[in-house]
Amino acid sequence: MLKQFTTGRVAVFIDAANVFYAQKDLGWDISYGRLKSYLGKECDVSGMYIYTAIDPNNVRQTRFIEKLRSLGFVVVTRRIKKIRGPSEQPILKGNVDTELSMGMLDNIDHYDTAVLMSGDSDFAPVIDRIRSLGKKIIVMSTKKHVSRELLDRAKYINLKKLKDEIGFGNKP
Repeated sequence: MLKQFTTGRVAVFIDAANVFYAQKDLGWDISYGRLKSYLGKECDVSGMYIYTAIDPNNVRQTRFIEKLRSLGFVVVTRRIKKIRGPSEQPILKGNVDTELSMGMLDNIDHYDTAVLMSGDSDFAPVIDRIRSLGKKIIVMSTKKHVSRELLDRAKYINLKKLKDEIGFGNKP
């Protein structure tokens, strides 16, 4: 499915938090190993980047990041901050949208098509910039997690349609 929309080298940029919530909406998890395999069959992958906030004390999360790296993903992290909220309960913040946007621009010479796995409207300006530089862009998300701003700017692929290819526990 992806192959028909790409040209040349393809770089994949994943907003881990957005994908996490999209998976909840889908009711199934993405297998990053199967995602890598699917991408490799569908296009000439020049890079796979995952952007996520981390709690260095979370052993499960650290193991997951190590697994992603062993699969060949470049994992870009930002340490979660604890901010005091109005009720004195800490609010956890770890937005990596800026890092992902910079990564897309910093790697612009290494791809002809960018795949953005996120539906966050914050990425509209970077999509405009990438398109102005003559690159193609594809957004992969779910209907409930993709903004109108991204739908207006890029080819959209609903992750729901890829369950058989990338779903965790599905047979290839």
